[in-house]
Amino acid sequence: MEFKSGFWGRLFGFKQTERTGEQAQEQSLPDLMPEQMEEQTTTPLPEPQLEPDINQLVLSHEHPFILLYEKWREQAGYAPLPHLRLDYGDEDGPVDEGLEKELTRLRRAITTVAANRLSQIPKEPEPDPEPVSEEEASEEDVSEGKEEEVKEEEPPFQMDAQPLVYVTADRLAAWLVVFPPVGEGRELDPEMLDAILKESGVSYGLNRELLDGLPDSENRYFRLFLIARGKAVIHGKDGYVEDFFKRAVKKRFEEDEHGRVDYFHLNIVQNVEKGQPICQIIPPVPGTPGRTVLDEEIICKEGKMPTLPKGRNTEASEDGLQLLAVKAGRVEFSGRSFVVKSVLEIAGNVDFSTGNINFVGDVHIHGDVGSGFSVRTIGNVTIDGVVEAAEIEAGGDLIVAKGILGDSRAMIRAHHDVYAKYMENCTVHCRGNLQTDCIVNCDVYCDGEVGVRSGRGTIIGGRIRAAQGVDAKVVGSKSESVTSIFLGGQPFADFERETLLLNIKKQEAELEKLERQPDSPTRTQRMGKLRLDLSIGRMKLSQFDKELKKIKDKLEEQGGCRMKCSIAYPGVVLTIGDLTMPLSKETSMVDARLVGGEICLL
Repeated sequence: MEFKSGFWGRLFGFKQTERTGEQAQEQSLPDLMPEQMEEQTTTPLPEPQLEPDINQLVLSHEHPFILLYEKWREQAGYAPLPHLRLDYGDEDGPVDEGLEKELTRLRRAITTVAANRLSQIPKEPEPDPEPVSEEEASEEDVSEGKEEEVKEEEPPFQMDAQPLVYVTADRLAAWLVVFPPVGEGRELDPEMLDAILKESGVSYGLNRELLDGLPDSENRYFRLFLIARGKAVIHGKDGYVEDFFKRAVKKRFEEDEHGRVDYFHLNIVQNVEKGQPICQIIPPVPGTPGRTVLDEEIICKEGKMPTLPKGRNTEASEDGLQLLAVKAGRVEFSGRSFVVKSVLEIAGNVDFSTGNINFVGDVHIHGDVGSGFSVRTIGNVTIDGVVEAAEIEAGGDLIVAKGILGDSRAMIRAHHDVYAKYMENCTVHCRGNLQTDCIVNCDVYCDGEVGVRSGRGTIIGGRIRAAQGVDAKVVGSKSESVTSIFLGGQPFADFERETLLLNIKKQEAELEKLERQPDSPTRTQRMGKLRLDLSIGRMKLSQFDKELKKIKDKLEEQGGCRMKCSIAYPGVVLTIGDLTMPLSKETSMVDARLVGGEICLL
């Protein structure tokens, strides 16, 4: 053992310290009474359950790095444990897959250097054979007649300390691990550190305080030190548009404690004043370039500047950061831009004082619409009063705060949604959803859902055609009024197709009549216009047929169409597709839909 210790002492350059391994162990034990010592030796201490350190590089006992450390510790009797941990301190380092890859690269670098140093250290010599007596040795020399050659003792092996610089894959951190000298080799000194830094190219973000003190540190070997940190790049953030008006207005009906809806304040119209901001640009945040520990610049990505969603009747502010309304009106988001639509205000009623209304924009009527008059617009129509036996056509939504009293002559068309307090004796065409408190003896064509849940929530008489379903409190009446409910299809589109087909037939008949007349400039001009109108009409009809065919092909999927109501009275006739089911008795909590090719009441 003395020979072994002396050999490795010469290899690693250790001086025999005052503390041996046993002495170090004794000094580390606390002062215990004999009884406590016996208990300590017989009762094993529970091992602490520690979570694995994902930043720690774990090496096996046979790894060259560990074998070098064991030789070093064996001679010294005491040595600090190896510390191979990618500890970034307060700074953020790689995580998950990036950390795993970094530890793999670190393992590869340390293995290469440790294995190379271990291979250069000579193996421990075999122990001397048993000594022989002087007489035997003399006799052996005489018999052979030779003198034993005296071999010269080889000089002790030595190897300088070796620092290893490891640069991370992103080049934002550099680490240092130092292998101790062997024999009389050079200890770690500042010249060694300067040379390895120059060789590795690490020059930015150096921890000079750590590097200057490392040669004199007791824990300089077999430990991983963070010696340099780069400057991480900060990419710019894209700018964005901050809206002051909603792009999609959610249409929700708030009922009071009595189940009534205030149709005067649905808050689905967003009014704007001239010069009022509609939205604004939040400029992009500029990026900051980074720098690697090799003093290389990392170029940052700059944030993108958004564009203003500028539409009709809007303009950009002088600084280009705000979208302003050019005129007062109603704000809508259409396609990819905000637009301001003109609003026609009618202070009173639509009657002989105003005549019929035809307007390109929104119309707000603060009074009633009298019998025999019409209101047509490509925008929304808001009526604070009552609609009598009149014609209303809205390219957007229709809101009638008090209701519709049609006298079987009112014709209502809306290409979006319809909201009315009540509907009586009128025909309603609605491409979107319909919301009302009461429907009495009406013909309704709705491509969305018919909702009659607020207020009285009743549907009495008439014919209701709804593509997506009917939701009401009461359907029918105790007097068993015939109330027809049709679900599925595209009622609004079907009606438009029928109207278009009727116009085509009229144009064909007129064209045939003109063809029998003698030639004249008027005849030729009229026939040319009719042929153009017929061509357009037939194209529209073809498109309608394609859309309707797709809907009919998905008839099975219309099992989602349903009629829901709290009470349904006899006289109600429900039709889904080609199936019809009349109700013969009063039924509560109705949920009727198509199941397995049959109409079922669930």
